[in-house]
Amino acid sequence: MDLDFARQVLQTEADAIRSLLPRIDQSFVDAVRCILACRGHIIVTGMGKAGLVGQKISATLASTGTPSIFLHPAEAFHGDLGRVTPDDVLLALSNSGETEEVSRLLPLLKKFGTRIIAITATSASTLARGADIVLQLGKIEEACPIGLAPSASTTALLALGDALALCAQKERGFTKEQYAFYHPGGELGRRLQHVSEVMRSGEKAPVISAERTIAEAIALITRARAGAISIVDGAGKLTGIFTDGDLRRRIGEDAGVLKKAVGDYMTRNPKTIGPDRLASEALFLLREKKIDEVPVVGADGKPVGMLDVQDLLDMGLV
Repeated sequence: MDLDFARQVLQTEADAIRSLLPRIDQSFVDAVRCILACRGHIIVTGMGKAGLVGQKISATLASTGTPSIFLHPAEAFHGDLGRVTPDDVLLALSNSGETEEVSRLLPLLKKFGTRIIAITATSASTLARGADIVLQLGKIEEACPIGLAPSASTTALLALGDALALCAQKERGFTKEQYAFYHPGGELGRRLQHVSEVMRSGEKAPVISAERTIAEAIALITRARAGAISIVDGAGKLTGIFTDGDLRRRIGEDAGVLKKAVGDYMTRNPKTIGPDRLASEALFLLREKKIDEVPVVGADGKPVGMLDVQDLLDMGLV
């Protein structure tokens, strides 16, 4: 196998992306503004390899706050044109700019009043002449050994599409919380869940006052099938935590410990986390401090729940 050629492929595709840097100009700004002003969907279209890249760009737009769907240009002439409205923006992809199925769409969409952004090699192509905004890729040599299979050009196309989608995301101020809403499944979604969504609360997160006995605390822990209990003062604010591990360590020293006040044996000023923090932050805290439970405390200093490492295990975060 020619490993030097494999490296050459990667270099050629990297060079194709670098060649786009001087092309990030006013046309790019206009394209992002057009996307941000769109009241409908960004309709992405392209044929062949450009169409496959377009599907990914459409997915990136949709997952980062810009409603988008992919329209197959051939299917558009068999009823799918009904997906497009005057409030939409068409993002048309074609390296040559002469793809027949894409070019035929332009006059029809012009009748709708749909704005058209084209990504193509040059402004002289049919696609570019029919578009409102043109992003030029320039002449790109393919990495293919015979110079024909779309490779470097599709890499550049994908990178420029990502730049559009992510700049729109940044301009919108799209937050982690919004991103989590669109990614409820998989590891990304799990890591972006809030502590309040995964913590134990109510009877599953027992609370007891400091003067109550350890026996009473253990009874509540057992009933909740938990590993710890939050200790509060007379105002209901967290003052400490008592765990199964604390009991095991103490009972070996003093057989009568169960009759003692839990406040005398609790861990004072424990590490805590707020309900609005991310589950991934809670995981970092548990790992960093080498603890299995962390009380979840509201802004008023009162416990609202308990997060156990088992909860994160069940989520698949650990």
